[in-house]
Amino acid sequence: MTASRQYREYVGRLGPAPAREPELRFRLVHGYRRAFRVAGAGPPLVLIHGIGDSSATWLPIISYLARRHLVIAPDLLGHGESDKPRADYSIAAYANGVRDLLGVLGIQRATLVGHSLGGGVAMQFAYQFPERTERLVLVGSGGSGPEVSGFLRVLTLPGSQALLHLLRLPTARWQMGVGIAVLRALDTALGQDAPDLLRVVDALPDGTARAAFIRTLRSAVDWRGQMITMLDRCYLTRGMPTLLVWGSRDALIPVEHAYRAHDAMPGSRLEIFDGAGHFPFHTDPGRFVDTVERFLHETAPATWNLEQWRQLLRAGRCATSSDPEFTGTADERSAT
Repeated sequence: MTASRQYREYVGRLGPAPAREPELRFRLVHGYRRAFRVAGAGPPLVLIHGIGDSSATWLPIISYLARRHLVIAPDLLGHGESDKPRADYSIAAYANGVRDLLGVLGIQRATLVGHSLGGGVAMQFAYQFPERTERLVLVGSGGSGPEVSGFLRVLTLPGSQALLHLLRLPTARWQMGVGIAVLRALDTALGQDAPDLLRVVDALPDGTARAAFIRTLRSAVDWRGQMITMLDRCYLTRGMPTLLVWGSRDALIPVEHAYRAHDAMPGSRLEIFDGAGHFPFHTDPGRFVDTVERFLHETAPATWNLEQWRQLLRAGRCATSSDPEFTGTADERSAT
């Protein structure tokens, strides 16, 4: 059964999405134009895209999630319709940018859904601003190990901006099309993700966009792989409802990272989309919406406690009531 047919059957079961399409809006934050898509009403749900992508990647599912939630999907700085200045494109800076956009919109707390680089941004947001984070949904997320696609490693090398420009030339496009057809015919994982990767290249129309992409990539990856990790701080997610969603054939960030993150994040849920690549919400959007909605329905927003945060930091891992270092209140001890 094709993904589109699966999605139609899913929609048939739950009813149609609202007729109104997500609205593209703009706000000035620190003097830069920030674009974001918004739809629905209810508890806030923030969708954070991956590197080189934009909020448009979420369009197949926004309207369905918006039936029960206020959905906000920003274009990160340097991406999509947002400005692309010569600026700080680190994971921490992106987390600050999401916080500031939510502040402008008057949103105090939210559930964050992050894909790829966006997963790293969501994790960083939860680390920097735990009091503003209700839940985490990490989709093919970065930060769980150095392994990453060789394609991304190559793009961190000198001359990569020129390479991205060459990939947009008609001759190169024809050659890439042939290469993608061969990879798909051979049923390779890279062949499955190749059309989405080509779409990302198409979303970099000029030198400014390509420069922002390269600066973002180099802040997280070098020729040896991912430089940053969330594994050393995953224990801080104790008490934070967390869902991990991965494609079993992810060619960019291997599915082994999903199991590694699941082991490191106390109480997390893991959902593997068999046969899907790096974009499981494109491969099977119906199942993705269903998975996220069930997770949101079955979990309560996290509560943040300064003393418990301090105890977790002191223990340096997920503390339990039997740990000699954990001396919180009776309620805090029972919560562990």
